[in-house]
Amino acid sequence: MKKFCIIASLLATSIVMAPTAQADNLSLRICEYVQANDKNRLRSFLKQNKLKIRKIYSGLSCNGDNLLIFAAKSKSLEVGEFIIGKLPSKKVKAEIDNLTKYSAHLAEEAKDR
Repeated sequence: MKKFCIIASLLATSIVMAPTAQADNLSLRICEYVQANDKNRLRSFLKQNKLKIRKIYSGLSCNGDNLLIFAAKSKSLEVGEFIIGKLPSKKVKAEIDNLTKYSAHLAEEAKDR
């Protein structure tokens, strides 16, 4: 009976921890693709995992910054333009001042949007 209880508790903890670990892995991969300025791999990764930038933007942070600011700090212009195109204009408008500090090009793209 003790073995059954121990096995059941171990299984329960592994089931609870698995989604968190998977979410951490997804966010790490997204941050890596943004930092590497690899738009094609980012797009295919998002498509494979059925994710949308609009849905994950507010909950994802890379090095303490949101995805757009992280792209600007990393000088990832191609990915930054992609993110600007996928986000609602209100969210982009709110980040224009922060973008100007790190990337004039992305700030101009955001203003045009």
